[in-house]
Order: sequence, then structure tokens, then C-alpha cells
Amino acid sequence: MNILIALIPAIGWGIFPLIASKTGGNPSNQILGTGLGATLVGLLVFIFTKPAMDMQSFIIAFIAGALWTIGQLGQFVSMRPERMGVTTTMPISTGLQLVGNSIIGMLFLGDWKGVQAKTLGIIALAIVVLGVILTAKTDDRDGGTASVKDVLFLGVTTIGYWVYSSFPNLPQVKEVSPQSLFLPETLGILCGASLYVLFSKQAKEFSAKSTWLGMIPGAAWGIAAYAYIFSAQANGSTTAFIFTQLCVLISTIGGMVFLHEKKTATELKFTIAGLALIVIGSVMTGFI
Repeated sequence: MNILIALIPAIGWGIFPLIASKTGGNPSNQILGTGLGATLVGLLVFIFTKPAMDMQSFIIAFIAGALWTIGQLGQFVSMRPERMGVTTTMPISTGLQLVGNSIIGMLFLGDWKGVQAKTLGIIALAIVVLGVILTAKTDDRDGGTASVKDVLFLGVTTIGYWVYSSFPNLPQVKEVSPQSLFLPETLGILCGASLYVLFSKQAKEFSAKSTWLGMIPGAAWGIAAYAYIFSAQANGSTTAFIFTQLCVLISTIGGMVFLHEKKTATELKFTIAGLALIVIGSVMTGFI
């Protein structure tokens, strides 16, 4: 059952970029739409479950949600053509998240206890990272290049992802129900997205049609995020996060089928090999 729960975030976060691509808009529209859609899901969960809340867990979840926004915006900025571009950003970003979350889980949250578990976990992590690199392989020689400054910027903003992915397993909220954590988390995301839009002087995006359409993928993201809290508490932050990387399989195949993204014969071979490695590495963590 825990493995099935771990697959829900992978599915939701896998279809999220596909829906977001269809609804359109710029990064500000997308981050606002995600915040609004996720908060709507959070409100529905709160209304129907009526969870008890305490101030400490509310603040921790709110901060985690706001820091997730930093991670997502760092990714959006890095994807711009004048920075690293999409094909360079995504494998670096995913690799930074995997390595960071695994280190945090092993060193501070008690994941992968024992030498055997740690060895198997590190091997699984290496397989997943290799798979992600292969899926990002391209024949385009004009793609973005990564400077030290760009990689450092992406690395610093990725800290937001690390906190978000690890917070459900913190001792202060480990025993708190996911229903109690979810609404403050989504409110933190909405607050972080709103502050970004306001401070970047893009207030007009609040009323943009593409922002409100962005609530659709935002809701999909919200459902996946709700399931992730259950998964992180049941499976541990490290294993739960690695399972979410199966979303690469869904978004990659979906991009080719539904978004009609083209790949050369060489790129397709690398993609299939990479997806196979991601599945193998993720399944391995289920036996730790």
C-alpha cells in the first residue's frame, strides 16, 4: 500500500507540466496558477476532513510551502534561453534535488538505516541520476550552456526543494496528520508566489486569463503534493522523493505523445534507456 501511495505524486507531478504547457502563460502565471489551484485543493481537504491544527506545525508547513516556491522559481529562471536553457537545467536540477534530499534523509532524518540499506540506496540513487541524464540527452548543439554562476544559482534555489521534500519527516510534524499540514503548505506556496509577482512588479498577472487557467495544473499538483505528505511519512523522505522521479517517465512520454515534441533516433534511444534506469532505481528503493 505504501508503494501505491508513493506512485500518486509521480503521476500527478508527471501530468502537471503537460497540462501547464497546454494552458500556457509565463512563469509568473504558472507559479500563481499553481498556488491558487493547490490552495483550492487544500481548502477542500480542510473543509471535508476538519483537521486539528497547532501553531508550530502550521508555521513549519507554511514555511516549507513558501520555500518550495523559491525552488520552482529558480528552475523557471534557469530555463530561460539567456541562462542555461531547459535541456541543461532539468538534469542538473533533478540531480541536485536527488542528492540533497538523500543526504538530508540519511544524515538527519534516519532514512536508510544500516550499511546495507545505505549502500543499496546510494546505488539506486546513482542509477536514477544516470537515467535522468540520459533522458535529457539531446543532439542539439545550440542548447544552453551552464556557467559556474548559473549552476550555483540553481543550487542555492534548490534548497527550497530540499526543505519542502524533507519537512513531512521532521520530528516536529512526523506524527501530525497530512490533513493538518496540507492547507498551511499550500497557503505558503500561494504567499510565496504572490510576493514574487508583487516584488517583480507583475501585479497585472493576478487578473491574467492564463493565471486562472493555471489553476487546473495547479490542482493536479496539489493532489500530488497531498499524497506526497502521506508517502514521506510512510516511506521516509528519501524513498518517497525518489519515487516521485517516476514523473519523468510520464512527462517525457506525454511530451512526445500529447505535446508532439520531436526526438531524433539517437535521442529516443537515450530516452528509453534513461526511463528504464529511472524505473529500476526507483523500484530498488522500495526494497530498502
